[in-house]
Amino acid sequence: MNITIVGLGLIGGSMARDLKSQLNVRVKGVDTSAHHSRLAGELGLVHEMVNLNDGLNGADIVILAVPVDKIEEMLPDILNHTSAHTTVVDVGSTKSEMCRAVEGHPHRSRYVAAHPLAGTEYSGPEAAIRGLFTGKKNIICEPEKSNEQILNTALALFESLGMNTLFMAAEEHDKHLAYVSHLSHVSSFMLGLTVLDIEKDEKQIFELAGTGFASTVRLAKSNPATWSAIFGKNQKYVLEALNSYIAHLSGFRDRLEEGNLAAAQQLMAASNDIKRILH
Repeated sequence: MNITIVGLGLIGGSMARDLKSQLNVRVKGVDTSAHHSRLAGELGLVHEMVNLNDGLNGADIVILAVPVDKIEEMLPDILNHTSAHTTVVDVGSTKSEMCRAVEGHPHRSRYVAAHPLAGTEYSGPEAAIRGLFTGKKNIICEPEKSNEQILNTALALFESLGMNTLFMAAEEHDKHLAYVSHLSHVSSFMLGLTVLDIEKDEKQIFELAGTGFASTVRLAKSNPATWSAIFGKNQKYVLEALNSYIAHLSGFRDRLEEGNLAAAQQLMAASNDIKRILH
């Protein structure tokens, strides 16, 4: 099986690592960054780095692992230049606008809109790690619009990476991810900015920051270019999540300002209910 991965960052590179080790699989890599291409080659993430045309030629599966705005831009043309048996999969973190971009495309049935729920705060080919997807969930949106054989190929691909797939509507996906993923990144970015703004002494931050702060602000190390594209493509639901978050923050601030610690404690106690969901 010939698999071409476009974008050899954390997600694409980690997929390449695992897929390359499988029997009868040849993995080609495509990346517009000369630096990333060189690193991917040096790290042995793929069997060979090629240009996009060579990557599409003869590919059984094409995986788009570039920023979401680039996926949306490339997807229609990719579908135009792949054969009828080629499965085209994207692994972006937003889905609604992407699916709309190819809604009327004559080859829409060759495309599978996927989102593997895995990652770290690091980016680039050097961030790629083996086994990143093992035991993780994968979401596929609009499965009914994909050809049955194409869909089964994509399902087998994610299963081979150790993932469990569930299906979801694109709008539903974007709304839920805005709250459980995208908002966390916004919060972490802004928390990092807040601390850097107040704590000018970097040595003090390092010495005083406990594990709680480190885990909370960890996502602030994520790639801003990747996440600004995600926020832009999911603007509606990210803003909805942000407005709700700001309202809760304001409420807590007001209780503290009033000296009403009992009410502040009640808010914190109410949030403890998350333990029912996250053990």
